[in-house]
Amino acid sequence: MNGSTGASEIIGILGGMGPAATADFYTKLVSLTPVRSDQDHLKTVIWSDPTVPDRTEALMGRGPDPTPWLLNGSRVLREAGATVIAIPCNTAHAFIPEIADRVGLPIVHMIGEVARHLTRLRPQVRVAGLLATTGTIRAGLYQDWLARAGIDLVLPDQAGQDDQVMPAIRAVKAGQRGTAVSGPLARAARQLVGNGAQAIIAGCTEIPLGLTPRLVPVPLVDPAAVLAGALVHRSRTREAPGLPASRNSDVSYAICHSTAQSPGAS
Repeated sequence: MNGSTGASEIIGILGGMGPAATADFYTKLVSLTPVRSDQDHLKTVIWSDPTVPDRTEALMGRGPDPTPWLLNGSRVLREAGATVIAIPCNTAHAFIPEIADRVGLPIVHMIGEVARHLTRLRPQVRVAGLLATTGTIRAGLYQDWLARAGIDLVLPDQAGQDDQVMPAIRAVKAGQRGTAVSGPLARAARQLVGNGAQAIIAGCTEIPLGLTPRLVPVPLVDPAAVLAGALVHRSRTREAPGLPASRNSDVSYAICHSTAQSPGAS
């Protein structure tokens, strides 16, 4: 079926945080899209800006505010024709409210999508463990969304966060892979499971590049894959009724339009 995505929806990917995670997200978007030919894939514009200042450093008060870079990238995507924005960086979601207010495009909220995904895993999953940057944890991004979804959250202790999670994330950003990355992440995940986690959220888009589901004794939730599935669902239900909505049809999407909208809104 040629030309099935010819309608107006164009996904804008605000990336570069980091570049490998952006490439991984696009791969997931492609793999989750049900197609019969090249022409069935989703129209996508990617802005990958690796110069965006470190989001965690900004949230910790140790670095510049990345909002101007994120706003510029969002405007580039809008000018390129994007009709909806996706940001495959968990920590960057701390800066979404101001961006959404000023860019004038809906942003599909990755963390909101994870919260929705976890509610569909109940009653098997009522407690989730979070592996994420210190900035994401300090900003309370997952805490806010999961509390509204009725999911309890457990976090690494300070030693696990500082000595295992953050060094592994930095290693992936530096191009490293293998046991030097997977080992610390797996140990941190097992600690969370020991503290009651029934699922692990890979709450930094670098983490799935170093931690595979086989290393975790409970379900490993990949927010980038959840976001990709939500975008496919959104685009397919609007544009291509003749094709399946998604290879993961059990999805919905949280939309952030402005600061006036609470984390529970959609």
